[in-house]
Amino acid sequence: MLAAGGDGTLLVGFKNEALRMYTGKTLSEVAKQRGKSIQDTAMDLVVEDGSRVQVVYFLMSEDNVKQQLRQPWVSLGSDASFMSAEGVFLKTSTHPRAYGNFARLLGKYVRDEHVIPMEEAIRRMTSLPADTLRIKDRGRLARREFADVVIFDPKTIADLATYEKPHQYATGVRDVWVNGTQVLKNGEHTGAKPGRVVRGPGWQPKT
Repeated sequence: MLAAGGDGTLLVGFKNEALRMYTGKTLSEVAKQRGKSIQDTAMDLVVEDGSRVQVVYFLMSEDNVKQQLRQPWVSLGSDASFMSAEGVFLKTSTHPRAYGNFARLLGKYVRDEHVIPMEEAIRRMTSLPADTLRIKDRGRLARREFADVVIFDPKTIADLATYEKPHQYATGVRDVWVNGTQVLKNGEHTGAKPGRVVRGPGWQPKT
């Protein structure tokens, strides 16, 4: 938790309701409020929450991110749980990548800053990770493969989620099909829930 220091560690998720008043504060702010050192505060929060405590670290370099994106073997993933901007999800914060990771790639790094071409960005989000993880019949638009399709406007796609207000959907995505069933139509959810568990070759059934 101290890798980024107290000022660079943002607290975003607690299991203990009594600790959720610290959501959106830095570790330094909470330590000052509690009158303890950063180290003691970090340990106290973990013990009191009975969990790992969800945090955001401010460690990355923008130049390094762009350099990684230029490498043809680097695929993209959100490294975040599925979230919804309503209901129980609003009881905690999250990293903005939970809502805007892929839109940020297509809007900021492809359209606005021209770090990589659009077709290469699409490959990094679809066929490359599917091939790397050896997930069969996904990642391409081809006969006999699962039809997972996203239609978006390259001129308007953008991430809106921020560290202060992470529960904001990205814009620019019009239609989505999952396993051949349309789940988003003209930006509105159809009510369909055709998703299924996707397992790679390392999965072993319980005996």
